[in-house]
Amino acid sequence: INNAKKRIWITSPYFVLDKSIVSALTLAVLRGVDVRVLLPEKFDSRLIQFASESYIEECLKYGVKIYRYTPAFMHQKVVLVDEDKTVIGTANFDNRSFHLNFEISIFSISHRFTAEVEEMLSEDFMHSYEMKPIDFENTPFYKRFLYRLASLFSPVL
Repeated sequence: INNAKKRIWITSPYFVLDKSIVSALTLAVLRGVDVRVLLPEKFDSRLIQFASESYIEECLKYGVKIYRYTPAFMHQKVVLVDEDKTVIGTANFDNRSFHLNFEISIFSISHRFTAEVEEMLSEDFMHSYEMKPIDFENTPFYKRFLYRLASLFSPVL
């Protein structure tokens, strides 16, 4: 993330971050990097969804583009960086995958493979809608409270 020059595209069914990842993503945006995150429209866990919402709102404020995939539950875990770096595997974009779970991913530095993954993700973005900061403006206080409360559990989610 810190070395990206043009693009960072992330897909994950779980997006529960810590401050260092949020900072890295927002700093990338400030460097002019196209940072996009593709998440499912419907989560399979309310706790994960609520914890994720607080990070989504914060990322949107700083220009990270968040998309919701609508056709079905999306379970792919992909990170695409620039024109030649791709990571695909079992690791979600969350603290459990980063620090607790035993995950496996492949890291490719192939331009051709990255181009194929870019084509796949471009198709997925076409079946998604982009969230905007305004989407959170009318969020009731109790929901914001639940989002913040759930984010307290993010180190173990």
